[in-house]
Amino acid sequence: MQNVKIGLYIQHFVLLYYFSDKYKAMKKYDLQQRLIAFSSSILDLSENLPTHYAGTYLAKQIIRSGISPALNYGEAQAAESKADFIHKMRLCQKELRETQVNLRIIKEKEYLKNYNFEVLTECSELVAIFTSSIATAKRKLS
Repeated sequence: MQNVKIGLYIQHFVLLYYFSDKYKAMKKYDLQQRLIAFSSSILDLSENLPTHYAGTYLAKQIIRSGISPALNYGEAQAAESKADFIHKMRLCQKELRETQVNLRIIKEKEYLKNYNFEVLTECSELVAIFTSSIATAKRKLS
């Protein structure tokens, strides 16, 4: 029985390592997929918030702001002009910043005990990516 537990533990570790590397690769190259994964994390988080008034309010708010960047980024890919692209990218950036504040409130209020808040780190990284992309697009527009 002990060998079975050890085998399962090793299998679990290998799967975590595999998916971790796969996720890291995805983070580097596929922004749309990264935004979809982020949206999924936001949905998971929102489902675990308390059901009282404040928890429900934050859940609804973070769902709106946390999923919006994935949708707006899809719109940005079909922008009609460089100015339209920059506008849609700014919308993504603003929604991510709003999500960042909501996540900080949830963390500060300790609504989710024992939650590691990696999603907050991911949100900060996405804000940085959009900030950089907007700056690059503005330079190219000039």
